[in-house]
Amino acid sequence: MISDRLAIAEDAARLAGALLRDRLGTDLHARAKDISTNLVTEADTASETLIRQVIASELPEEAVLGEEQGEGAGLGGRRWIVDPLDGTTNYAHGYRCFCVSIAYEEDGVLQLGVVYDPMAGEMFRARRGKGADCNGRALQVSDCRHLRDALLVTGFPAHDVSKPLANLGPFADFMRQAQALRRDGSAALDLCYVAAGRMDGFWEPGLHAWDIAAGALIVEEAGGRTSDYRGGPLVIDGEQIVASNGRIHDDMLGILRPHA
Repeated sequence: MISDRLAIAEDAARLAGALLRDRLGTDLHARAKDISTNLVTEADTASETLIRQVIASELPEEAVLGEEQGEGAGLGGRRWIVDPLDGTTNYAHGYRCFCVSIAYEEDGVLQLGVVYDPMAGEMFRARRGKGADCNGRALQVSDCRHLRDALLVTGFPAHDVSKPLANLGPFADFMRQAQALRRDGSAALDLCYVAAGRMDGFWEPGLHAWDIAAGALIVEEAGGRTSDYRGGPLVIDGEQIVASNGRIHDDMLGILRPHA
């Protein structure tokens, strides 16, 4: 049952979050993965191992796609999508904006998502068709109706420093039209903040399924809208996402379509 899997996801996220909280500020042995701006620490791998163990102890035949250990074999079109530490660069520097993100899908359809912020003690949750909440309190996107009044958030994914940053163009365009912009360094938390009405919209290129799967469902179940830059259905491994309260979504797409 989905409710049972939600409980498993919450347990795994809390345990992993406690591990991350305990190791924050210690010698993390941070290193670059493929490029210098894409970091991984021992805490990332330890967190993912722990999450996999929790899932395997209950559902050993289900596949897990994790950022650090890839995807294992599974049966029946059931897959868990795990980011054991979203915001690794923040974490490595002691900047307390990071989280654990776990989603579950069946036959390519997201069914549940949890995002846990261990420093704030906030557990964001959603089940398809059942709404979203944070620590038991229902989430609802903002009522902002105009881009000029909107607080937007984005990110700049890991990049080759010898190449231009693809997000600079949209960032400059939004800076001219929105009330304010933020860049926090954790896509999963950014999406949850849209769901909670703390932010009005989010966009980012270059992301992976583990970055956005849980957060995207939480936005949708809080009454928001997600899409690609052209307004088409969101593909969680499509490397671009727009998420909003729905009311400013078309205005955001007007800026992002030329960059699609």
